[in-house]
Amino acid sequence: MKSGRTILGAFAGGIALAVAFGVASAGEMAPGDIKIEDNMVAMSVSGADGNAEEGAAAFKNRGLGNCLACHVNSAMSKELFQGNIGPSLDGVAERYKPEELRAIVVNSKAVFGDETVMPGFYSLDVGKHVREDLVGKTILTSQQVEDIVAYLTTLK
Repeated sequence: MKSGRTILGAFAGGIALAVAFGVASAGEMAPGDIKIEDNMVAMSVSGADGNAEEGAAAFKNRGLGNCLACHVNSAMSKELFQGNIGPSLDGVAERYKPEELRAIVVNSKAVFGDETVMPGFYSLDVGKHVREDLVGKTILTSQQVEDIVAYLTTLK
């Protein structure tokens, strides 16, 4: 009979391997498994709630969401170089339900059509001429999507 310590060690090792090889958590949805119906994604794509503070950080991070490159957001008025390509996000929580915001962040082209310049942040349908090292990767993680959605729901 193995000791509890040995079993616990094997369990921890299995978790470490799952993380190292990118195995999704039990509640996380793979990008290809997400269904956008009626312009909504009903359930969390990460399997967890979003964190609005983390979402604000990803929202303004030029290497992640980079949302400010295209959208004005008065709540971040101290941030420089806010764009005007997309609509202002002031009051976005009053215009869209969280499920609609999630669909837009996951894959805006599925919501607004192929003509939108907004990328799908958690989609592998990214068009042609993708850099070889980025093929099969999403711009944001599933948790970053949930965090940004949580942040957007604060913009009333």
